[in-house]
Amino acid sequence: MATEFPSTHWKDYELLDSGGGMKLERFGSYVLSRPEPKALWDKDMSDGQWESATHTRFTPGAGFGKAGKEDSGTWDRIRKMPDQWWIRYRDFFSLRLGLTSFKHVGVFPEQAPNWEYIFSQTKVIAEKTTSRPKVLNLFAYTGAASLAARKAGADVTHLDSVRQVVTWAHENQDRSGLDGIRWVVEDAMKFARREARRGNVYQGIILDPPAYGHGPDGEKWKLDECLFDLMKDVGRILAPQDSFMVLNLYSNGFSASLGETVVRQALGLSPDYSLDSGELALRDGFGKVLPLSIFVRLKR
Repeated sequence: MATEFPSTHWKDYELLDSGGGMKLERFGSYVLSRPEPKALWDKDMSDGQWESATHTRFTPGAGFGKAGKEDSGTWDRIRKMPDQWWIRYRDFFSLRLGLTSFKHVGVFPEQAPNWEYIFSQTKVIAEKTTSRPKVLNLFAYTGAASLAARKAGADVTHLDSVRQVVTWAHENQDRSGLDGIRWVVEDAMKFARREARRGNVYQGIILDPPAYGHGPDGEKWKLDECLFDLMKDVGRILAPQDSFMVLNLYSNGFSASLGETVVRQALGLSPDYSLDSGELALRDGFGKVLPLSIFVRLKR
């Protein structure tokens, strides 16, 4: 198992410091201070240095982070900056960022190694076949992984249960000079099961499920209860050869070993079948490592 970090060649993102339950990040020209429960250590910069570097600071509402719930909060401007702005991920694609009421800004920077993996694996498969690889991105949010697959030449289906973030992802596609992504607003489990019934298969499947969520028609999603069944459905629609799968999990109770076991059992893999798994993390300007999610990758 490995720990992977975003490339230092990504100039539009930097974790400046972390600690005291907070992280100080630069996105393009703007510096944001946000809560980060996993930053259990002390800051290296002084409070004054944080304050002077920060453009805006997120203040959470009561109950933030408890029992998987995030209450809305507010962004307190310290220096002038817009509500929305754009950054570039290397020469791959552009991403619109925005100050949402749940501290998120439209991108999870630690996911950059997954974007690189998706791009490279899609490229490999595209070079082997005469038709474009089909890639399905479930729980796709604002679409960075979808853009990586599309940039590499895939026919991409981008699915999320929230129409507003699908619209946001569409903006990212257009700004990146890409086109042709199929946009779907639907419950992930319903979609995967329907695709299995229809006999449709994909050369790439990407999953980044939340701990809790709801589908567009009120369908309830709870990671602990639904993940294994979803992975069994994924196994039915993943091509048996020349294919890949990426599973990313943010839940604090999940380890890479647990993720591997879920994937092995759901897809019927033998114990000696090689999987790639580990942590995605950020390293701040003082060398402190902030692990944020775990990944499991399957390559056939």
